[in-house]
Amino acid sequence: MDFLRTSLLDLVTLVRSGQTSPSDIFDAYRARIERYNPELRAYTTLRDKPETFAGADTPFAGVPYAVKDLYLEKGIRTTASSRMLEHFIAPYESTVTTRIMAAGASNLGKVTLDEFAMGGSGEKSALDIAKNPWDTERIAGGSSSGSAVAVAAGLAPFALGTDTGGSLRQPGSMCGVVGFKPTYGRNSRSGIIAMASSLDTPGTITRTVRDAAYIYGITAGHDPMDSTSRTESTAINATIWDRDRLDGMRVGIPKEYFIDGMDAGVRREIDAAIAKLADLGAEIVPVSLPNTEYCLAVYYIVMAAEVSTNLARYDGIRYGHAADTGMDIALNRSGGFGAEPKRRIMMGSFVLSAGFYDAYYRKASLIRELVRNDFRQAFEQVDVIATPVAPTVAWRFGATGDDPVKMYLEDVFTVPASLAGLPALSLPVGYALPTDGGTVEMPVGLQIIGPQLGEEKVFSVAHVLEMATIGKRRVPIDFEE
Repeated sequence: MDFLRTSLLDLVTLVRSGQTSPSDIFDAYRARIERYNPELRAYTTLRDKPETFAGADTPFAGVPYAVKDLYLEKGIRTTASSRMLEHFIAPYESTVTTRIMAAGASNLGKVTLDEFAMGGSGEKSALDIAKNPWDTERIAGGSSSGSAVAVAAGLAPFALGTDTGGSLRQPGSMCGVVGFKPTYGRNSRSGIIAMASSLDTPGTITRTVRDAAYIYGITAGHDPMDSTSRTESTAINATIWDRDRLDGMRVGIPKEYFIDGMDAGVRREIDAAIAKLADLGAEIVPVSLPNTEYCLAVYYIVMAAEVSTNLARYDGIRYGHAADTGMDIALNRSGGFGAEPKRRIMMGSFVLSAGFYDAYYRKASLIRELVRNDFRQAFEQVDVIATPVAPTVAWRFGATGDDPVKMYLEDVFTVPASLAGLPALSLPVGYALPTDGGTVEMPVGLQIIGPQLGEEKVFSVAHVLEMATIGKRRVPIDFEE
């Protein structure tokens, strides 16, 4: 069976029709993991094969999946790809994984990420650094690097991840798979190691838009264990899957997202995707999001402030990395955290400190509300907004050097939707040669952003475009059976 091209829903159908079994599917993926993971480094911890699999009548019918190593799974090592938690065994289960397992999925294992989800390349992991299956000399994107690699290389049919400032959409784009984040609060954060609490959003990496919607229908919903959990209905109208046209849909194109510095190949593929939306009947509407220019600065202030607060709990005394004496908090934290968490802790502590709070954090919070208002006004004119996911394709390892700002700039198109808490999806739409002399065409993704609670609109537009362009979809040739 060609697991590089088989969707989650196709696997469920095969199990229910008796053409295969959950055990056979699990074994096939484990065989691919054993063959390719030593090179790709997506998985950090493998789970044992279940003694029994869920029945075919369950939503997932026993089909396996991978979990970003940020989700707590009771009794399983959960590291956040950090030395601080390298040997931590989770004492309880996250809400999302509880719902996934209750729906009949089986667990292949944990996949790597940037340390504590802090990074846009996967290079910031203190443990395993995942490689892009399209070109293993290049980054996979981050922070959900292992999740994207696992799905793109056929090492899992779908994977859980999180998105704080683009951590599902950007690796989805760079690995040629679908990265989806719902509205903030739709999926519970309970049992997921926190990075920035007002931004962290659990979501998925899948092969198809419909797979993403299917999983969303199972994971989303109110959770009393998460104070930010939404209570509104998460139902998606099934008729959207019958659409093959976008007549009556208005797609906004924000001028602020088409900037100097974008790779010419990325611009070409994004322009072609927007033209295809028009061919499919959508009305293309220019819109403006005037506060976009401030979004990176606002994001890196708000996020860093919340990081400094959330990571204060890791002292090496109650749990986590401990130096030789075990009682020196400064040594414990210095040895447990890598360079990127330390950088963000210091930034966050600074912007929250006396004398600087009003100048930085308070001002950033006020501008964040202006960003939300920009989107509210735009969505009075359009149903969804379409933008690039990133200004470049995946770059070579080490290309950003010791300059973190170079990597932060790659978030320029994804952080605005995060600041506004909006649903957004990255859809593979084409391929482009890197501008650094690379000879392998790398994936390019189109971002589709919806209004608050507008997941159905995002899925609808993305699915129609996906079905119209599916013939262009490729797989990484070095990992094709």
